[in-house]
Amino acid sequence: MVNMKKLTPLFAMMLLFASCQTGDKSVNPPVAKKIPYEIVTHGHQRVDPYYWMNQRENPDVVAYLEAENAYLKSMMKDTEPLQEKLYTEIRSRIKESDESVPYPENGYEYYSRTVPGEEYSLFCRKKTGSAVEEIMLDINSMAKGYAYYGVGGGSVSPDNKILAYSVDTVSRRNYSIYFKDLSTGALLADVIPMTTGGVVWGNDNKTIFYVVRNETTLRSEKIMRHTLGTEVSDDDLVYFEEDETFSVNISKTKSG
Repeated sequence: MVNMKKLTPLFAMMLLFASCQTGDKSVNPPVAKKIPYEIVTHGHQRVDPYYWMNQRENPDVVAYLEAENAYLKSMMKDTEPLQEKLYTEIRSRIKESDESVPYPENGYEYYSRTVPGEEYSLFCRKKTGSAVEEIMLDINSMAKGYAYYGVGGGSVSPDNKILAYSVDTVSRRNYSIYFKDLSTGALLADVIPMTTGGVVWGNDNKTIFYVVRNETTLRSEKIMRHTLGTEVSDDDLVYFEEDETFSVNISKTKSG
């Protein structure tokens, strides 16, 4: 017997794509210009006419992407009611009040949870055996005013007093690292840009290690050492990966 409940969402999606054909046919699709660019790799030569489109700051690239978006919006306009219906149905099937499995570390249990009506998670902890919750990060409050807001890695100092966390507000996975005093809620002055987002604490509660990305290629290429309260420009280079086919990462051993 055919399960109609399973077929309904599939039918709705088919209807959505079929409806794309009923958009404004007076709007012509944008056509990307071709600019021949010669690439030689391992002695093999090829020409890429669309190489220019990887220039993120090029006004022509931005204009073309905006034209693509405008064309999509025009062609999909007739489906907007169906889009809203599908969105509402899908969201109704999501458990908006949820909580991750807590993991123990250094006398605390760490976890994240979501609340109904909010887009982002709360990052929390409790002392082991305690019912008192401490909200370390409320991403919903932090994300206000941003078109995009992504939180990367987070790590608490060995003495449980300072939270290091990373934020990307551009959606390029370039994270800036911030430090929060968990006893007062205040942010420290230290801010480290252009990182992969991960942080490893030294055992002295003031030294951290992090990985820097190349501003052009975005390759993870340097491991740096920072001491809280000092200028980021004075950070020490621990390791630089010269081979451009490799990237670097950093983590702490269980033995410390």
